[in-house]
Order: sequence, then structure tokens, then C-alpha cells
Amino acid sequence: MTDATDPHPGQDAAGLIEWAVSQPGPALVTTSFSPFSGVLLHMVTQRRPDMPVLWMDTGYNTPETYRYAEALALRLALNLQIVHPRRSRAHREAVEGPVPEPGDPRHEAFSREVKIEPFERALAEMAPKVWITGIRAEETAERARMQPVSRSADGLIKVAPLLGWTARQLHEYLKRHDLPNNFDYFDPTKVDEHRECGLHLAH
Repeated sequence: MTDATDPHPGQDAAGLIEWAVSQPGPALVTTSFSPFSGVLLHMVTQRRPDMPVLWMDTGYNTPETYRYAEALALRLALNLQIVHPRRSRAHREAVEGPVPEPGDPRHEAFSREVKIEPFERALAEMAPKVWITGIRAEETAERARMQPVSRSADGLIKVAPLLGWTARQLHEYLKRHDLPNNFDYFDPTKVDEHRECGLHLAH
């Protein structure tokens, strides 16, 4: 990814969202319904209630995550667009067994199947010009090196309004707006919360 050349308001989350939704062409926001997901979704839908919210449901989420997704979608009236892998979890596990560990050479193919390919398929179908994401610098070393606004080789503008936010700031935002949180989240493509799943490295 390279820096976007358009002027934008730096690190200010609200300003970045305002700038993102003002860009020409369609936009979307992605979510995993992981802890603190309500912050970005609340901020975005306050400014554009009908913003498409893309969720790559891997089929491996915890029951609490599914309940959280339902509650937040209802609370914020989300325009939720759910994309699934081409094979169901039951199908994949019947043929290939349980989730391979990160050190297993099959893990990269697993991550591509359940998260990256569905995301790329959704991008092809929805053709956004702007992608708003909730990634934060303190999550992984790779994200700490990312910029709040960047542009891919094919012109997709990626905006990360919360890149510089801490967990404390997110917690305080949720409390201030009386928003629910998810405390039982697991991403099988990462396993370790400080490991990349590959989505933000490929895009």
C-alpha cells in the first residue's frame, strides 16, 4: 500500500471518517465483531446510517460473537453484508479436519479460504472506492507501521480512523455511548491476537 495523495485530516478519527464518506464512489466498513467493534461501527453509522458493513463470517466464531453481532446489528440498524467461505465449516472439517495450527503449512491456505477469498470476492462484487477498517497500531507490529490513510495499487483507499487509539480509549467510548462489547472472541486465522491473519498485508 502507498500513501493516498488526497488531503485528509491526519489522526482525528471523526475527521477521517467524515473525509472517507465524502469521497466519490461507494464505500464500505469491515468488521469482525471482535472486542471494541462497536466503536467504529457507531462512529460510521452516525455519519452514514446506510453504510454497507461487510462481515467475513468464517464459520468459526464463538457463540458469544454471533450473539454480539445480532445485538449490535439491531442496536445500530446496521446495513450488514455477510460473506461466507465457499465451503461450510462442517464441509471443510469433514474433508480436511480441524483448523491447522499457525506453524502448519496448511494454515495459510485455511486463512485464504475462510477470510481472504471471501473478502476479495466481496470487493469484486461491491467495487468500493473506500474501505474503512478498525485496525489499530497496538494490535500487531505490522499495523504499527501502517498509515491512517493509504491507497492500494488498484486505487482502493483504505482508511483506519482508530489506528492510534488505545484499548482504554475504546473502552471509554463504549461506556460513554452505552454500547455493548464482546469478551469472547476468537479468530482461527490468527489464533494469537498479536498475529496477522494476512488480510491487511494482502490489502
